[in-house]
Amino acid sequence: MSNSWYHAQSAARHWGGDPADYLPIEEFIDGSKESFGDVRHRALYHHTQGVWLCQKVFGTTITVKRRHGAIQVPVREIAERHIVEDLGHIPSPGDWLNNMNLQAWMGGKRHRFVGREELLNTTVQEAKK
Repeated sequence: MSNSWYHAQSAARHWGGDPADYLPIEEFIDGSKESFGDVRHRALYHHTQGVWLCQKVFGTTITVKRRHGAIQVPVREIAERHIVEDLGHIPSPGDWLNNMNLQAWMGGKRHRFVGREELLNTTVQEAKK
């Protein structure tokens, strides 16, 4: 889905209540669009750790009012549903990072850059000894 509001509407259809009940969580997950205007923004919160971060920020559950009383909806389930709607599954942060190219600046103030290939080759050579 391209917009947090649509995720909120989907959540309201699923659990009941008003889309506004869900919107803060949906906007938090998509908040990384402030930094990246394309699908790369999903690497920041669309993963297992992002689900737990939502729970830390919004609490274990939210209260949703329905016609016949209120219910508690787990925040993690709301976040998981959002991610599955976007990606079809819930990746780990490692799934995102494994596809990131290493850059020299990522190593800090080192004069020599050690890339992933060099690290892997060194590890394999040491294992053979």
